[in-house]
Amino acid sequence: MSYCKEEGKDRIIFVTKEDHEAPSNAELIADDPNDPYEDQGLILSNGDINWNCPCLGGMASGPCGSQFKEAFSCFHYSKEE
Repeated sequence: MSYCKEEGKDRIIFVTKEDHEAPSNAELIADDPNDPYEDQGLILSNGDINWNCPCLGGMASGPCGSQFKEAFSCFHYSKEE
């Protein structure tokens, strides 16, 4: 029998082998590429750079943000190998 245990901010879920081997019944919902508020990743569908992507770790908005944006844009839009 599976069970859950909480330790502070963490939840630890213990699963039996039988429960783990059972197929999932979770349903995944596809992202709407036309939703302007949906997370799009680093590169948007139109090829532009998403400066708000968390993967940049704030580099685009820090004290050297403008220099970073210029350098990254040069790299991204470059046709050279």
